[in-house]
Amino acid sequence: MSTTLVVLSLNVKAQVLVDDYIKEAFKNNIVLQQKNISLEKAQYALKSAKSLFLPTIAFQGGYQTADGGRNIPLPLGDLLNPIYSTLNQMTATNKFQMLENQSIDFLPKNFYDAKIRTTVPIINSDLVYNKRISEQQLVLKETEVLIYKRDLVKNIKVAYYNYLNALQAVEIYQSSLQLANEGLRVNTKLLEGGKGLPAYVLRSKSEVENINAQLVAAEQQVVNAQLYFNFLLNRGADEKINSDKAQIDVAKVEGQLLDVPVSNSREELKQLEQVIAINKNVLKMDNRFAVPKLGAFFDLGSQAEGFKFNSNSRYYMLGLQLDIPIFAGNRNTLKIKQTVLDVENAELNANLVAQQLNLTKRTAQNNLKSAYQNYQSSLKQFEAASSYQRLIDKGYNAGSNSFIETIDARNQLTTTQLFTNICRYKLLSALAELERETATYQIN
Repeated sequence: MSTTLVVLSLNVKAQVLVDDYIKEAFKNNIVLQQKNISLEKAQYALKSAKSLFLPTIAFQGGYQTADGGRNIPLPLGDLLNPIYSTLNQMTATNKFQMLENQSIDFLPKNFYDAKIRTTVPIINSDLVYNKRISEQQLVLKETEVLIYKRDLVKNIKVAYYNYLNALQAVEIYQSSLQLANEGLRVNTKLLEGGKGLPAYVLRSKSEVENINAQLVAAEQQVVNAQLYFNFLLNRGADEKINSDKAQIDVAKVEGQLLDVPVSNSREELKQLEQVIAINKNVLKMDNRFAVPKLGAFFDLGSQAEGFKFNSNSRYYMLGLQLDIPIFAGNRNTLKIKQTVLDVENAELNANLVAQQLNLTKRTAQNNLKSAYQNYQSSLKQFEAASSYQRLIDKGYNAGSNSFIETIDARNQLTTTQLFTNICRYKLLSALAELERETATYQIN
């Protein structure tokens, strides 16, 4: 089946204005700035994940001192002094000095160990999956920014249309007020000339006051619309919104709009695809818990007592470190089962969101058709009300219609003008909603 396509002919200047405001919002909107910060953090997280493959170099130093505790006695004097004494007697010299017994403590005294340690991973599957997950999380944040931009585009367009609607409502009430004042002037002159009625003058004054009240309310709507629009652009609340020559005309229906499903290019679907991919990579990483981890280290340092630094204190050391899990209380298996459920849940959520997006797109299409029909109906009502008001006004001037009929005709004209104005911008808002649901706005 096919549905009616609404083709909107937009004033070029008006469209340029909206696009310029959208660009300004992309630069200044506070929420978008926050999401860009989150995106930047994800970029740094990816760089951090990549840096884990590089060697790590760190300075490590330690100092210890102790007294007492266990020791190893070395009776060097008892063992060697008799021999040295005999040798001195035989040589008639004192070349061989007597030695004292020694004791080596287990605890070091005034001992330091300073080194530069370099470590590098050789086999570690967690680092590989960590990098992949960080890359996918970066894409997730980029998609999140695009989703908010599309929402922001729709909100700005709708807010701008509401502002224009409020402005034109003020113009309609001002025009109606001019007619009411003219009616008051005519009835006052007629009363002064002895041809009018006091009741008509009183009714004219009442109509003027009633329209004044509606005009004040409409002007307040302009202020509120201006506040919200400037809020979206993060501008001053009272900053002027350019609406000169921004009238937007709706052309006749042309062509047909096919009822096509939501495109796979929707950012929401891409986002969910990334969530599924992330969970699958987490599952792969969990399944490789039994894969050994191998790392290497190289130490270059010095250690000695008494802060000595010489050829005897300096050293280097090379080594490998192997980590093979054997038993962890079945925690790894339970974690894998949890991740499997996360994958299933993400896939179900993706299917659900795809259906919801298709539903919202179809709803937006139906709302657009309804808005178009309402607008076409309002045009006919406005045309009829305009003709009726002109006829009644001529009849009143000719004396064939009553003053009450002129008031009724004028009120009908004002009501249909307002209704037509509302329908026009509801139609444009419905188009902006469909544009959002089909993701057709080009975002640079």
